[in-house]
Amino acid sequence: MSIVVRNLSEQIVDLVRNRILSGEVPSDLPIRQDALAAELGVSKIPLREALARLEQDGLLRSQANRGFFVRSLSTAEAEEVYALRLKLEPDAVALASGLADEEDRTLAATTLQQLDRATNEHGESVGAFNRAFHLALIRPCEKFLTINFLERLQILSERYVRKHLEPLGRDERANEEHRELLRAWLSRDADAVASLTRTHIVQTLEDLRRQLAAEDS
Repeated sequence: MSIVVRNLSEQIVDLVRNRILSGEVPSDLPIRQDALAAELGVSKIPLREALARLEQDGLLRSQANRGFFVRSLSTAEAEEVYALRLKLEPDAVALASGLADEEDRTLAATTLQQLDRATNEHGESVGAFNRAFHLALIRPCEKFLTINFLERLQILSERYVRKHLEPLGRDERANEEHRELLRAWLSRDADAVASLTRTHIVQTLEDLRRQLAAEDS
């Protein structure tokens, strides 16, 4: 029985996380747990477990007597998330470029193609494919803890990626940076990979600083 409940909770985590990352769930209103449980056809117990897990992951916050809310985007959080990515991601991607096998290399190239298509179609899946592409470059590094931390940071980054891509032309620039990064990664040029990854993260953060500051003013 406990295994079934745990698996159900994990499925709910995935469903609710995807809705949060796609922007379907507003940050200024409490999540209506009764309505969401009825929609998903589950009881409130596994739903509350899933919401608590998403709070631990940094996507939700709880408020006494009001329930769970999506965490608002903030400059402070963006600074922290991207600073942590800068410490871990360039070296991890560079290491992965040298360890990746043919299956890893094919996955990275295929995922970028999917991201390009989603971008051209202005689809809701751009953020998810962006995350998948970065993780495809990271996972062959074979550093379990590093991968685990970066997977969580990529999830937290996804809503900021959506914000970053709002201005016209940003998606084209981002995808050109991705293509250049993939070329270096496939060539196993570790120094270039680390440099390009670092530049890509820094430029995204600088854009976000301006966007979020403008919205706060």
